[in-house]
Amino acid sequence: MHLLRYTLDEAAMSLWRGRRSSLLSTATIAIALFVTGAFLVVTSNLERLAQEWSGAAEMSVYLADQVTGTDRASIERTLRAAPVVLDVQFVSKEQALGRFRQTFPDLAGTLGSLDENPLPASLEVRLQSSADAQQGIDALVSSVRTMSGVSDVRYDKEWLDRLLRGLRVLRVVGFSLAGALILAAALTIGNVVRLALNARHDEIEIMHLVGAPTTYVRGPFVMEGALHGGLGALVALVALAATYALLRTPFLVPLASALNLSTVRFLPAPVALSLLAGGLGVGALAGVIASRRA
Repeated sequence: MHLLRYTLDEAAMSLWRGRRSSLLSTATIAIALFVTGAFLVVTSNLERLAQEWSGAAEMSVYLADQVTGTDRASIERTLRAAPVVLDVQFVSKEQALGRFRQTFPDLAGTLGSLDENPLPASLEVRLQSSADAQQGIDALVSSVRTMSGVSDVRYDKEWLDRLLRGLRVLRVVGFSLAGALILAAALTIGNVVRLALNARHDEIEIMHLVGAPTTYVRGPFVMEGALHGGLGALVALVALAATYALLRTPFLVPLASALNLSTVRFLPAPVALSLLAGGLGVGALAGVIASRRA
């Protein structure tokens, strides 16, 4: 307990003495962990979006404007007869326009200036979401695409596959960038700790001469590095939470509604605590490496 109090007191005094360089290292680790946290928020919500889309599989069959009643009836019979289809609902051009105006009120005036409704009628098909039904769904999509009166078929799985591919790329890019920033932050913390060590060189020599334990010599520098990392992580979490709160109502909530996502969530508490622990760990490791000179 005495050792912990001693290292904390010494580390706090060292931070205050070198507050300008300490500010730089704290800002560096804060930026690195802010970027990491932002990517975690984005990727976790995209994963939830993929799960919700896969759990509510739907297919939209867009009808040509000149589709005949016979063609439409044939398309509906084919869809309803498929074992993988749970429900089929017809959406007229007028209903599609009403939905568009309700979902995108800012763009409603654009369509109002047109001479005719450009949105097509469609058949919304609710599908089974089990893995066993996938082969039958793929065959149904291919079959319906070739039918007379069908202008296009949009299946959620196609968008889901694109989302998952983009998510994998985003993970690689995001965490590579975050890793590079964290490495730079660790090097910055190490340099700041070395400066503090050099400033106390004479004091360290005296401690060695009187036989002070190694933990008492190195401990304050390791603790100083941990404080750099912990403060940076705390700043990053506060900035991330403030950014989320600022963007939630004007941007994130409408975006979630447009994507049929239940809500956009912030980092769970265990992930936030992991970021805080990671900042402490990176700072402490940098302090350990730098203090080996002691």
